Amino acid sequence: TAAVRTTPNPAGERKRKAVRHAEGSAGATCRRGVNVQAGGRARRSVAANRGFLFQDVCALLVQACQLVNFDQEHLVSKVCQLIHHLLNRFQVIVDEQNLNFLLSYSISALKQCSSWTHVEILQALAALVYNNGPKCQKYLPDLLGKAGLLLQFSDSAQPDVELRRAAVRSMANLCLSVPGQPYLDESYRSVCFQTFLSILQSSKTSDVDDITFCMLLQNALKGIQSLLNGGKMKLMQTDQLGSLLAVLKKCMFHGLPGLSIEMPPALYPAPLPQYDKRSPVKQEQSELAAFKQTGNRRKKSKGKQKKGEFGEDTKEDLADTGNESIHEIDMLKLHLGDVQNGPCSDPRTHALDVAYMPAGKDHLSSHYNSWKRISSSESEYSDAEGGIQSKMRSYQAKVRQGALACFLSAIKSIEKRVLYGYWSAFVPDAPGIGSPQSVSLMTIALKDPSPKTRACSLQVLSAILEGSKQFLSVAEDANDHKRAFTPFSVTIASSIRELHRCLLLALVAESSSQTLTQIIKCLANLVSNAPYNRLKPGLLTRVWNQIKPYICHKDVNVRVSSLTLLGAIVSIQAPLPEVQLLLQQPSSSGLNNSGTGTPHRFNSSEQWRKTLPLEGEPPDNPGNMPSEPCWLIRLCISIIVLPREDSCSDSDANFPSGSVYEPSPVRLESLQVLALLVKGYFSMAQSYLLELGEVACKCMEEMDPSIQLHGAKLLEELGTGVVQQYKPDSAIAPDQRVPVSVVVAFWTMMLNGPLPGALQNSQHATLQTSACDALSSILPEAFSSLQNDRQILCITLLLGLNHSENPLVKAAAARALGVYILFSCLRQDVMFVADTANAILNSLHDKSPNVRAKAAWSLGNLTDTLIVNMETMGQSFQEEFSDLLLLKMLRSATEASKDKDKVKSNAVRALGNLLHFLQPYHITNPRFRETIEESLQALISTVQSEATMKVRWNACYALGNVFKNPALPLGEAPWTTQAYSALSSVVKSCKNFKVRIKSAMALSIPSKRECYGPTEQFCQIWSALVVALQKSEDTEDFLEFKYSASLRTQICQALIHLLSLAKNTDLPFISETITENGDAIKSYVLQYMKSGVEENEAGMHTDLSALSVRALRFLEKLACYGAGGIEGLLDALESCCTHSSKSDRCLSLKNT
Repeated sequence: TAAVRTTPNPAGERKRKAVRHAEGSAGATCRRGVNVQAGGRARRSVAANRGFLFQDVCALLVQACQLVNFDQEHLVSKVCQLIHHLLNRFQVIVDEQNLNFLLSYSISALKQCSSWTHVEILQALAALVYNNGPKCQKYLPDLLGKAGLLLQFSDSAQPDVELRRAAVRSMANLCLSVPGQPYLDESYRSVCFQTFLSILQSSKTSDVDDITFCMLLQNALKGIQSLLNGGKMKLMQTDQLGSLLAVLKKCMFHGLPGLSIEMPPALYPAPLPQYDKRSPVKQEQSELAAFKQTGNRRKKSKGKQKKGEFGEDTKEDLADTGNESIHEIDMLKLHLGDVQNGPCSDPRTHALDVAYMPAGKDHLSSHYNSWKRISSSESEYSDAEGGIQSKMRSYQAKVRQGALACFLSAIKSIEKRVLYGYWSAFVPDAPGIGSPQSVSLMTIALKDPSPKTRACSLQVLSAILEGSKQFLSVAEDANDHKRAFTPFSVTIASSIRELHRCLLLALVAESSSQTLTQIIKCLANLVSNAPYNRLKPGLLTRVWNQIKPYICHKDVNVRVSSLTLLGAIVSIQAPLPEVQLLLQQPSSSGLNNSGTGTPHRFNSSEQWRKTLPLEGEPPDNPGNMPSEPCWLIRLCISIIVLPREDSCSDSDANFPSGSVYEPSPVRLESLQVLALLVKGYFSMAQSYLLELGEVACKCMEEMDPSIQLHGAKLLEELGTGVVQQYKPDSAIAPDQRVPVSVVVAFWTMMLNGPLPGALQNSQHATLQTSACDALSSILPEAFSSLQNDRQILCITLLLGLNHSENPLVKAAAARALGVYILFSCLRQDVMFVADTANAILNSLHDKSPNVRAKAAWSLGNLTDTLIVNMETMGQSFQEEFSDLLLLKMLRSATEASKDKDKVKSNAVRALGNLLHFLQPYHITNPRFRETIEESLQALISTVQSEATMKVRWNACYALGNVFKNPALPLGEAPWTTQAYSALSSVVKSCKNFKVRIKSAMALSIPSKRECYGPTEQFCQIWSALVVALQKSEDTEDFLEFKYSASLRTQICQALIHLLSLAKNTDLPFISETITENGDAIKSYVLQYMKSGVEENEAGMHTDLSALSVRALRFLEKLACYGAGGIEGLLDALESCCTHSSKSDRCLSLKNT
């Protein structure tokens, strides 16, 4: 690389030299037909004709470069200015050939021209490489190599800051990634990263003005952000990540009034705040100074910037300072005392008193009137000084915004578990007594004068909170007792509480609608991830009461985000007692005091309900309606169905004011809130079932596809809520459930309304899918009570949609058929079962994996139905069911068992049921013989495979079902040995205890000794179970340990079952095993027997007597054979049997 002439010149000397070069080259310029004004004329010509072609611009630039030699330095400077101007202003895309020429020209100019031209050349270079990084590969050694030009000019030893800044900008533009194009090599990325990092770590020297230094920092931040966004830069090393986070935190507070923090070279993962070197006294003084400075500033019109000043950044937006709001935090704290209530506040008595404060900025204006009234004569600065100060604050704000944007990219580039190691460095924690509040992202959200910067900090905080549920789940502050140290769980709980306090403080203090939206979104993220069931109540009450006024805010986005926050509250860890109390609050609480509320909405909503006919509604509602109507349901219904209020004028032009209803996003969010509320608190919503059904009908009848879709989703949640109440394990008392008659009226209204049309709307596949899901949520008891034509309509629609070309619709239809096949009124209909089976088998061969997975699930349900029918209807159903269809199902399930795990898990379940369903004549049928063998081999290989836990669990369960079929030659056929060997291997060595439990259960199912085969095989099974019992506490995964007791119980049952069937030929080997491992077996069997006695006394166990008899037989046989260690077991078992009501029978058996 040629040496570069970089002799530093002061600014004045550079200007004088530029004039000399201009004068010296004037003659040459004229002779060549190019003069100093050529660039200006060309720019005016291009600006006048917007229809220019990129090729023409590129040709012009190439021709200009060809005309200007490097010894004409003034013209070189002008040509570079022209390149920079045209490419930046008109977003010209330079083709590769011209790009190569222009890049080569620029690099050669840097090497050959004097240093006073380098800034303009680098600006041209930055414009050329912007979004062209992949095309510049061959020039990277010259630019970024060991002696690369950009490295030389960006070095910290470079005295010319303008030159350094231009080089950094070029380097940052080179780092921009282009989708689908190769990215920078690792060596170049590392060099650039270190360059940017060293710039951010450097301090401003006295000879550098503030604005130029801010622009240098901005370019370095953009460069790091480009590296992170490129996807290749992974911050894996702790030192590298810690250094970056340290400079980002430093830059986040750059120029923030009243704050001057010292940061270490790097941050390290730690659970506690670190490196905050401010003392309480200094903090108070700095905040007071910040208040004085902020309180005396004036908003001035921006002065016209001189031509060429600050280069390419002349069009930087200074609007942030024009919209600044002053955050007098101490003053606001007087109004927000309840925000800082103690953690044990009662949600009913310690709600925030700030709900009366008007939403928006009106409530702050009175505090600031005196500031606004400052006259020019009272101002601290002259007009010129004020303009410079305003500009400087703007550039400082842009540095803070750039740092926050860079941090946002960093968050996406590192794993969450790594990020949360730095939680305390960026998330606030409650300050200790006498110590200052640590600086954090909330410091910016509360104190930064720029609304855009405040919004950026909240976006970053939201990104940190997103997906933090597992990390925050350790938080707990329910216990008040004092400790010698502060546990990590309490530290995190304290941080969660401080986040609530600060965000609520920011909510009331904010005047910018855009930032207000970000605050509420951040609150919603916090609510969605915080473990409120482990925290003292009161936090949600404060959020709830303070967000109410913003539901009726004039800005649409604020209204939408407020509803999103309410949706998060009603969905988190539902049902929470605190939220139930909040839902029962009077409807007017907190809504009429905002100045923009609509108190008559609720009355209108009630009238709307009364005027609409409720088809099939009984004269009296169930006696479970809450004493106070749920205000949130009333609010959402009114937003969805009532015409918009005149007082709600939308500030966003995207939402026409002439619309009859609220803007679509507000109505959609209200529908989602209703769906979440119904899902989490159905007991509170069930009294509105028919009214909510009418809302869903009205939505599905509208023209807006999104409204239709969310109406169908609301319908699905309503149906699911009813089904959950009628499940056998439901805790809802029968008299508290929605009456079947009301459910029948509800579904009759749906089927006579828009639901069939939605199911047949082939133009809106997503709506069809949701409608299928809704139709599958019908209560079986209600379906059987529907009119016959309505039942046929449902079945016909689903069978038809199962042939849809859209995979989403087809998958939903297949799943719905799998639900219907379990209905007691349908499962005994052989024709319906056959039609459903054919439809499901059709979907099982679909090319879409999702369709096949849903079809396999439905096939599993269908085969469950076959087993139930076989047990309830007997042989008549089996004989009536088509043999050809049964064979087809066997073959399809066998084939599906080789599919992906999502398909395989239900395919093996279906295989087990089908093999259980087979009758002797099927097994002897030659057409079935090969298919049965293939099916059994598929099950055995799945048990032995490395598939997921669910697949292997179902395969073991399926083999257990196979063993229940007495018609199969269990113990004789060759596949028997393979099946027992597979289960024996799993019960000993599978890492997942649930799979071991199922394999032990399968081994205990055969009811006859002959089913276990010869003595050698029987003893192998026995030995495997003994080994499994000894290993029942050995696990590498502590999560499996909670299943060890269940595993031992199941193994003990299997051992007792085997011994109850053992023959005399089996005893020698078993006796040897007991002699060797008698103590371990004794302790586990005794523990099992005792647990059986306790369960029996609690009414949980019904066959303890049979188990005791089996155990005694087992021990007697071994004692007779002379096995050691049996006497202790006999005595202990005798004491256990005395607790049973049939213990006399057990003891008499012992003495026989």
